[in-house]
Amino acid sequence: MAARIEDYALIGDCETAALVSKMGSIDWLCLPRFDAPACFASLLGTEENGLWSIAPSQPVTGVGRAYIEDTLVLETEFSVGTGKAAVIDFMPPRDGTSNIVRIIEGRSGSVEFEVDLVIRFDYGRSVPWVSHVATGRLTAVAGPHRLTLESPVELKGEDFHSKATVTVSEGQRLAFTLTHSASHEPVPVARDPEAALQQTVFFWQDFVGRCPPVNSYSAIVKRSLITLKAMTYMPTGGIVAAVTTSLPEKIGGPRNWDYRYCWLRDATMTLMAFMNLGYFDEATAWREWLMRAIAGTPEQMQIMYGVGGERSLPEFELDWLGGYEGSLPVRIGNAAADQFQLDVYGEVADALAQARKHGLPAHPRTDSMARVLLPFLEKSWREPDEGIWEVRGGRDHFTHSKVMAWVAFDRTARLAEDSDDTGAALRWRAVADEIHADVCRKAYNEELGSFVQSYGSKVLDASLLQLPLVGFLPPDDRRVISTVEAIERRLMRDGLLLRYETEVIDDGLPSGEGAFLICSFWLCDALVLLGRHADAKRLYDRLCDLCNDVGLLSEEYDPVAGRMLGNFPQAFSHLGLIATALNLARLEGPAGERSDKN
Repeated sequence: MAARIEDYALIGDCETAALVSKMGSIDWLCLPRFDAPACFASLLGTEENGLWSIAPSQPVTGVGRAYIEDTLVLETEFSVGTGKAAVIDFMPPRDGTSNIVRIIEGRSGSVEFEVDLVIRFDYGRSVPWVSHVATGRLTAVAGPHRLTLESPVELKGEDFHSKATVTVSEGQRLAFTLTHSASHEPVPVARDPEAALQQTVFFWQDFVGRCPPVNSYSAIVKRSLITLKAMTYMPTGGIVAAVTTSLPEKIGGPRNWDYRYCWLRDATMTLMAFMNLGYFDEATAWREWLMRAIAGTPEQMQIMYGVGGERSLPEFELDWLGGYEGSLPVRIGNAAADQFQLDVYGEVADALAQARKHGLPAHPRTDSMARVLLPFLEKSWREPDEGIWEVRGGRDHFTHSKVMAWVAFDRTARLAEDSDDTGAALRWRAVADEIHADVCRKAYNEELGSFVQSYGSKVLDASLLQLPLVGFLPPDDRRVISTVEAIERRLMRDGLLLRYETEVIDDGLPSGEGAFLICSFWLCDALVLLGRHADAKRLYDRLCDLCNDVGLLSEEYDPVAGRMLGNFPQAFSHLGLIATALNLARLEGPAGERSDKN
């Protein structure tokens, strides 16, 4: 059985990533990139679906773990009756191949470890042909894939597992290296594991060393920054929403989605996080990925793409996997890629406007892209869509979608004004004003004293917190203040916000999910704009306390069961950690900048 979600830590090489449990088991790994089929998939099934465990043979009396400071190198220390030893896990920057290095280090006494390597390609389905090709080396091949293990001890085959027992004494280090390569190519030359460790430590510390101090939030900001970097596909600059698929939003429920893709919705928050911390190379790489991905006709623009900009992300189910704690189905691909969501046009326009505002060199296609997208949106903004939450119960006139359509015209009008393009500025400002009036007339419910999820409904939605954050209305507007207060009353559960009440609307799925964490970060940011700084800091501290022992957050949290839910780690949650820290740490953070009318 897989560990609790919060019991996992992340290691990665900026092209793919693995999850390591507290007990030393790698239960999830896709190779050669984030969205490739997993070779370790026990996270969503059983050990027979693939894992790599290095754990003490004796009963464990204590476990402690941490990343080496400012890195993604994980150290897990085990205490047993005979001594202490640690497992050091990391994935070095690529040299043409992807590697996982695991070093067992004796720290006191002696500790016996059991090594259990269960390779199952194709999401835990394909048993490979394992060969012992040299002393301490084995290869596992199935179709196009090959894994090569360099080991200080011989592993023996047993029921399609490769196993060994090793003992380490104080000061002794034993290194294991697992390398992925195409099966038709020569077996790659083994890397020196100790040299790879030093290279990996330098890579991460050099990266995070550029991060400026963020008052008392520096540690959490640095960890989130490292996490976002680890979720970046370095060859293209695309950032995945999470490194996993089908971790449930409710244990045993069907709200299980594949998040190993890049959402346009993350664009503005990602760019601003990088730019506000001085990471302009990363911001430029993300913008370049964005501009390549959306190239083409506006009618074909999707809400998400593959890490290389791929558009075909067909959704299907894996019936041989039992799901995380029995949560079915296990999905690969994401049908929401084919949905119509108005808000992404606003996100793209805002991202490009913020890039220019922060001094990012102009992209040659920015102006021409606007000349194509805006006329399309001018005709389409009145249409219903599936909205930010990607509902599967049919389209509606979602308030947040209309507001983000307004953002698209507002930001483009501002850019036109700055360029002295009076004709375009007047045209797009007129459309923005029309949308603004439409939303204020149809989306505000006087009886509730709040804006509502969609035109004519009485349902509240946490996405309405975006109204002041994007500058649609000033934070001191009575409608904004009353909407924030209504959301706090109706959607707060044990101090955290729901997206909306799944029990009262039909979103095409059975009701029930945890608190969607980005919503609580939005509330923090709104409270900052409303001048409720103490309330914002109190909520932010609560959110920071939800991070696991190595500083990671999932998509959602169940405050009743006290456990994480949803895919892990979640880019949106870590973007929220960074943005809100900046908002609290200085007078004008990202929320103030994004809502600024100037």
